Amino acid sequence: MDPNYFSASYPTVRLSARRYEISPFLKHYQTDEMVFGAYAGRFYPLFCGQDVLENYWKLRRQVVLFDVPERPIRIKGPDVLELLEKVFTRKISTLKVGRAHYGIACLPTGGLFMDGVLIRLSDDEYWYVQANGDMDNWLVAHGHGLDVEISDPKSWVLQIQGPRSMDVLKAVTNGVLDENDFGYFHTQIVDMGGQNILVSRTGWTKELGFEIYTQGAGTDCDALWAHLMKHGEPHGMVFNTLDSMGIRRIEGGILDNGTDMDSSMTPYEAGLGAFVHLDKGDFIGRDALQNASREPLLVGLKCKTAVPLVGLEVFDADESVAAMKIGAWSPFLDCGIGYVRFHQSGAWMGKELRLRDQSGDSHPCEIVDLPFYDAEKRIPRGLDRKIP
Repeated sequence: MDPNYFSASYPTVRLSARRYEISPFLKHYQTDEMVFGAYAGRFYPLFCGQDVLENYWKLRRQVVLFDVPERPIRIKGPDVLELLEKVFTRKISTLKVGRAHYGIACLPTGGLFMDGVLIRLSDDEYWYVQANGDMDNWLVAHGHGLDVEISDPKSWVLQIQGPRSMDVLKAVTNGVLDENDFGYFHTQIVDMGGQNILVSRTGWTKELGFEIYTQGAGTDCDALWAHLMKHGEPHGMVFNTLDSMGIRRIEGGILDNGTDMDSSMTPYEAGLGAFVHLDKGDFIGRDALQNASREPLLVGLKCKTAVPLVGLEVFDADESVAAMKIGAWSPFLDCGIGYVRFHQSGAWMGKELRLRDQSGDSHPCEIVDLPFYDAEKRIPRGLDRKIP
């Protein structure tokens, strides 16, 4: 397979940056070959002419620094918990200070509106690291009449991911944090090169890793970048764009809001029913979800002879039964993988179907559960140290 197939599968267009934010770290990695994507009102580095396959293995075997576009939102005030319980489908009151968890929000119809990571910084302050969409105004609208403030902390997010990431974390915090005292989905504000920086042990790769959140104008981003590279390079850390991360996140079963799932799907149809707590009390979409089908429509697909690119149809005999939402060639599994959405529920799991490629040729494919491997998350938890 062409190692750069992932980028080639998307059209590239020229787009003005006038209405988009530009990363404060851009000057440190920009090249003439750089291709950007637009996400959450920000540009992010998608591709810079690199060998995607080579950088995929750097992520799997070493450690990689990514500049990502997710946008944190600050939610603070005496009534913050009331608002968050209303907006999110899972119980929020059990989230402890210094911890984070995955949280989704739904429309009144039960359709998926937003997903992201919710971080509790104090008794009355949370950050929600949202995906692509307008979560700010959603929170403002549903917070009407409550004593709560929704604001933009002007934070930019970096991810450091890979099996050597915890060595980098220990180095950049001068030994204050390492994996022994900084657990999975833990968060902490820590001194990093003389600056107070929020860190969470999370990521978008299903590898061992952590994320760094700048503090708006309070962070000297040039100094932070220099500090990270100074202490990361001895451990093999390199900067990379998101093409290689995209392959790994598909392997890991991480969904992208607006691409893989959208408001036409319920959390159950997207395979996210575990994050819906109907017993917690009222929340937006609860009434619709109580009577919704529990059958998933978005599942995994494996194909040994083709890359299951976006939009390709899947057939059962001569009938089109599903379409691909995203796909890639997995170097680790040595086959094409992707997320397929079925038109209707059925006994699809484990079934062999046919994937029709862009030339009209038909390829045998298998329907499987997500993620494609490491369902117990032993790799990001640091429990599985077998490097591919």
